[in-house]
Amino acid sequence: MDRPELADFLRRRREQLRPADVGLSAGPRRRTPGLRREEVAQLAGVSADYCMRLEQQRSSQPSPQVLAALARALRLTDDERDHLFVLAGHPVPAGRAAGDHVRPGLMHLLDALVGTPAQILGDLGDLLAQNEMARFLFGSVCSEREESRNVVVRWFTDPAVRAAHPPEEHEYLSRIHVADLRAAVARRGTDATAAGLVRRLRAASDEFTQLWDRHEVAVRRRSRMRVLHPSIGLIELDSETLLTPAEDQTLLVFTPPPGSATAEKLSLLRVIGDQDLTPTRD
Repeated sequence: MDRPELADFLRRRREQLRPADVGLSAGPRRRTPGLRREEVAQLAGVSADYCMRLEQQRSSQPSPQVLAALARALRLTDDERDHLFVLAGHPVPAGRAAGDHVRPGLMHLLDALVGTPAQILGDLGDLLAQNEMARFLFGSVCSEREESRNVVVRWFTDPAVRAAHPPEEHEYLSRIHVADLRAAVARRGTDATAAGLVRRLRAASDEFTQLWDRHEVAVRRRSRMRVLHPSIGLIELDSETLLTPAEDQTLLVFTPPPGSATAEKLSLLRVIGDQDLTPTRD
């Protein structure tokens, strides 16, 4: 781990970014060139104190997961991402592992969707990034943190994820998750990561096992869902899936169905943000 070079590289990449480059508002009285450490920490899902210690050459060796999150937050190119790993004393990600890195162009497109919820997912269902509107919409249900970012695992193991959707749609959404995962696993061929994920899901969920054994396959391109939001109530959404050429990442965009009240509700959501307006009981 080359602490001085790592600290310098992180600081210089941070200072070269503008808030608008990552979908943030500059706000008044900004004296810091580029992004603040707190903003990088927020985008990467790590603590601001850890970002400070990295730049001050006082941190422990960052894990590959933290490095991948920092690379996305700082909009690093593939070459810059590889350089970051080398400076931190880790092997350069190879093969499908490199698919966790979201290219700057795709991140820019995500940030440009200011009033539309959108997420970037890996082919096996890992949530790699999401914009502010998606965070407002899904709250704590969806997270980019390594330990809880796989949406298929969360769906079949975390009741809170299902509680965000009407019960009558659970079977439909379960089949979508499994059929899309089946297609992704087949595209990968003999792949240890994909096989390990399937084993984990089969061990954790009888429902998943039953659906997996039906061998249904369907790449998720578009679908309709309803979300139960605590402040704005039931909201109906169309989801469009845009595949990268390598089919290792998707941009999932949630839009209002024609003739629905969703557009007005999304406008309200953009105003209230992550405030909890649920009435409290005396």
